[in-house]
Formats: sequence, structure tokens, C-alpha cells
Amino acid sequence: MTTTLRPIGPERRAADGARSRSYDICVNGRPAGRVRLATDERFGPSAGRVEELSVHESDRRRGRATVAALAAEEVLRGWGCRRIEASVPADAGHALRLTAALGYTERSRSMAKELSEAPVLPGGSTVRPLEAGEYPAWLESRREAYVRLWTGWGMDPGRARLRAEADHAELLPDGPDTTGTALRVLVHGGADVGTLWLATARARGSGAWVFDVEVAPAHRGRGHGRTLLLAAERECLAAGARTLGLNVFTDNTAALRLYESLGHRPTAHHLHKPLL
Repeated sequence: MTTTLRPIGPERRAADGARSRSYDICVNGRPAGRVRLATDERFGPSAGRVEELSVHESDRRRGRATVAALAAEEVLRGWGCRRIEASVPADAGHALRLTAALGYTERSRSMAKELSEAPVLPGGSTVRPLEAGEYPAWLESRREAYVRLWTGWGMDPGRARLRAEADHAELLPDGPDTTGTALRVLVHGGADVGTLWLATARARGSGAWVFDVEVAPAHRGRGHGRTLLLAAERECLAAGARTLGLNVFTDNTAALRLYESLGHRPTAHHLHKPLL
């Protein structure tokens, strides 16, 4: 039997070079599933994304998904993409095994924790709001950290700076006064030792979300990251949120272990693969 991808409707293109198209997975011309491909919103036209890959129940366990995934890579090569991205739910065991077999590498994972009781902060630690006069310097440092992070993952520096400005402007339209946002400073022994950026109410999705946890270099290795996460839980519960989510880059093993020790569990794995 021959498994191929057959386009569903015309390809969509945007002025910034973005492209997307949906395909039927066909077995001898018979539809057996669907694939949706697009250029990646974050990385731009140099990276493609598998936004959907599903096989009909009756056609599963016959290698259809493998053939479709490899065919998707060929389509994206034809678009000029040098990398392919995919996000897989944590409970999709077959899809995770498939992507591993095809050479995908995990870049980051989304994690979440169900909250119940507000934790107590360690002795000597308190949390205060980030003051308006502190906001410009904090914002600039977070933008620079964003640029360093994504250029390290292969993003063009100019694009990374534009994304940093756009993302922070979207998420913090009113700066420290943005509704549903908590910007906090951790104080320990009278010194400012770290900061927390938390959305207690999200326009997209449910629950609260940790956007950034930063401990000052001189104060690292003393448990302040854990304290900031506990402070995030307290902020969430005070705002009525019962789920706390975050994203962690899997090469940051210290952060990953911290989140796991606090009871955060994976909800999605974000993968990538070079297209040679």
C-alpha cells in the first residue's frame, strides 16, 4: 500500500513569509488521517511546525503516522525550512515514541501543578511588589535574557529582539499595573535576592502561569528559586487560581528538578529536529 499526503485546499501565505497548509493522509488514495503544517510563528519561515498529525483509529499501528511525518519533513524542506518543530501532549505516549524514533529532541516542556493550601515561606524571606521605579531596569534585563535564550536556540538576533519587544508589550501592556499580573521581589535578610513574573489570570488558557523566575547571581544556590515558586503558589491562591503552569527548558536540569520536587508534572513536550 502507498501512503501519501494530499493537499486540502490552497496553501495560505502571509506578507511576512508565513505559510500553512492542511493535507489528507491517503492510503492508496483513501483518506486515513490528517496533517497540518505551518511555518513556526516564533522562528519564522526558517522553521516549520507540525500543528496536527492524526490517523483514523482503523488505520493505526500500521506505520501510517511514521510515513506521514517523514512526508511532512519533505514538504517543509521544499518550503526552505531548516528545522521542524512539534508539541506533543505528555499523555500521548505513542506520539512521543514516534518523535523519538524519528530523531526529534526535546527543547522544553510545559508543566503544571494543582494547588490546594498556601505554602509558608522560609524564615527570613518576604515578598514585596516590584516598584514602578524599578520596572524599566527589570524589563530591560528580561528582554536581554529573552534575546540570549532564543539566539542560543538558533533564532536570528534581530528577530529575537523584535520578538522580545513584541511579547513583553503584549503581556505587559500596562507595565507593573497590568491586570492579572504579579511582579514581585523576594527579600531575604534585608536584601533583594530575586524576582517573579506571574500571570494570575490568562487571556488564553486556564489557571495561572509563571513567565519568569530570576535569582540574582550572588544569591544563587541558597534555595531562593524554591521560595519564589512558593510565593507564586501563594499569589495564585490569593487570586482564586487553582492551577499553576510554567515552561522549562530541559537543558536547565536544576530548574527541572526544582519544579518536579515541588509537584509540577509535564503537560506537553516541545520538540525540534534539524532538516538536513
